[in-house]
Order: sequence, then structure tokens, then C-alpha cells
Amino acid sequence: MKATYHSKYGSSEIISVVELPKPKPSKKKILIKVICTTVNRTDVAMTTGKPYINRMVAGFPNPKKKTPGTDFSGIVVEIGPEVSRFKIGDHVFGFDDSIISSQAEYLLLKEDGKITFKPENVSFETAAASCEGPHYAINMLSYIDVKPGDKVLVNGATGGIGSALIQLLKNKGAHVTAVINTKNIPLINSYGVDEIIDYLKEDFTQQQIEYKYILDAVGKSSFKSCKSILASDGRYISSELGNNSINLWLALTNKRVSFPIPKNKLKTLEIMKNLLSEGKYKPIIDRRYPLENIMDAYQYVASGQKTGNVVINIGEVN
Repeated sequence: MKATYHSKYGSSEIISVVELPKPKPSKKKILIKVICTTVNRTDVAMTTGKPYINRMVAGFPNPKKKTPGTDFSGIVVEIGPEVSRFKIGDHVFGFDDSIISSQAEYLLLKEDGKITFKPENVSFETAAASCEGPHYAINMLSYIDVKPGDKVLVNGATGGIGSALIQLLKNKGAHVTAVINTKNIPLINSYGVDEIIDYLKEDFTQQQIEYKYILDAVGKSSFKSCKSILASDGRYISSELGNNSINLWLALTNKRVSFPIPKNKLKTLEIMKNLLSEGKYKPIIDRRYPLENIMDAYQYVASGQKTGNVVINIGEVN
């Protein structure tokens, strides 16, 4: 089978596509034909090994798993003799940011892994693009109690996490302000946000307004810079550690700051399955690449210029 491969940490140049043996499911494992996966910020962090804390998961001094990948959608094509949850032909999708080697033609997983059934009403592309960003967004929102009408600002509302946040917040009835760049204003407007701030023309931290919650989905602000626009009973949450891991330390000492530690991956998948089934979530797909060009996808995602998700189309539905 064709699979993405890297034996050391580095930029996109260290990634290649090679031939590897097709795996065989043991007792309680399932073999999945991967139809779609993505390249996301988590993948870039795991393949570059930066920040270095990621090597605690990916391996030290070199990657433990040579084929990267954290999310997928696909079809069950073979099952182990003791598998009961899935059957051959099931359409599934899943996510695990500890690396599941999904950037390959076939993927082997435990039947009780971070995997669930793909809703019939969504495409394989849509399912694969509804995992990584929403997982981190759902975890950010688990630290706060958003009520209808609450004013919430999302910095970086066009990324995988940010674009998930604005949809999840609107589902809760929040008043959402999205901080984005000029070119994405029509796109983000179509998702029903209440206000838009173009960061190329305005510094959102200089507004004369207070927000109940400020959610930084790109890690390009700080609690210090946002304090003047944060309500006294409000909360600042960033998806990134910040300089010298300051967001983690602030979360321990300041009740107005939270640092979301990602958890409950299977719960996230079930939430997304329901939202997709009900038509309440639509991921943004920026670019699509075939597996053979996955190095280009990594380079693009690492540039920080992507909007929403970058999908890798691997297999076809027979």
C-alpha cells in the first residue's frame, strides 16, 4: 500500500510517499480503506517535532510512528475474528491526535478506538474535515458555559479550530465576533457571525467593548493584551501554550484564564456525528491534494495560510 513516511523530524522535505505492507487485522482490530484524511496543525507539529513537547507523544529522538495522520474517513474492508462493533462495508470516520497513521491507503485500528460511523448524509471529505478542528474547539468550550446572547470573540476564525468555534457558538445562540483577514470576510459572513473585525485594518484589542469570552484559536494574542476588552467575570482561552507556556501558568493562577487540555476524543466524534447528521455543521475545505502530493499539503499548512481544512483524497468509493 502507498503511505506517507518520515523517519526523522523536519519540514515537508523529510516527508515522502512509499510502499509499505498492507496490515492484517488481528482478533479485535479492523482494517479500513482510507478514502480521505487531512493535513492539519497537529500533523505539522508531530512531523516537525515542534514545539518540542510534541516529541513526548511522537517519540524521542526520532518519531515512533513513521506514517503520520490523525484523522480519516473510510470503509471497513476486513475485520478480526472477535470484532462485534463493526462489519465489512461500514462507512466510518475517526480522530486521535496521538497519531494513528491515517495518511495511507489502509489503516489498522482497534474496534474500540476513536472511531464512529459516518453519517449517510455527508461525504467522506466532510467527515474527515470534521474531526481535528472541532475536537479542540469542543474542548475549549467545555471550560465555559456559553448562554444565548453572550458576546464571544474568536480570534483566528478561519482556521480549523476557529471555523469550528464560530459554528458551535452560533448553535448555542451566542453573539459571535470573528477576527479574520480581508479575503475571508464573505466566507465567514456566510456562517452567520454577528460581527467581523478585519485584523489587517483594525486591532481588535483596542475596541471600546467588553466580551464575556475571548477565544484565541491561533495563539496570536495574549491575556494581557485582551484584558481591557474582557468582562470582569469573563474568560480568556487560547488553543496555544503562549510564550514560555504562559497560558498554562496563568490558568493555574488566574480565574479569568483557562487552558484547554484536549480529552474525550470519542465523545467529540459522537457530538460531531450528531451535528453532521442534523445539518448543523459544515467544515470549510480550503484545498484538496492527492496522496502523491502530500508534501505540498504539509508545506501549505505549515505556512499558516490555510483557511479551514486541507483534505487529502486517497481512495475511491467502489
